[in-house]
Amino acid sequence: MRALLNVILLALQLYTYLIVASAILSWLVAFNVVNTRNNFVRSIWNFLDAVTEPALRPIRSILPNLGGVDISPIILILLIIFIQNLIVDYLMPIAF
Repeated sequence: MRALLNVILLALQLYTYLIVASAILSWLVAFNVVNTRNNFVRSIWNFLDAVTEPALRPIRSILPNLGGVDISPIILILLIIFIQNLIVDYLMPIAF
């Protein structure tokens, strides 16, 4: 059971990294630092969008319009940290 919880914690941490990478890439695209016509950049963009968008879309639908500022990745990362703390504080001691 403990090994399964460790795998879940690792998956949540990796997903957090993917969210941060997606946010950074979206900034780079918005400020025209990277070109999405490049096949490599486009493939990374499509992968990150496909992985993170299903979790970010419900948060974006709840949040009010903040005028071009997207705080949904921050809220999702805070939710992931909350879930990680729940696992560490409450499930890990029970799993022995």
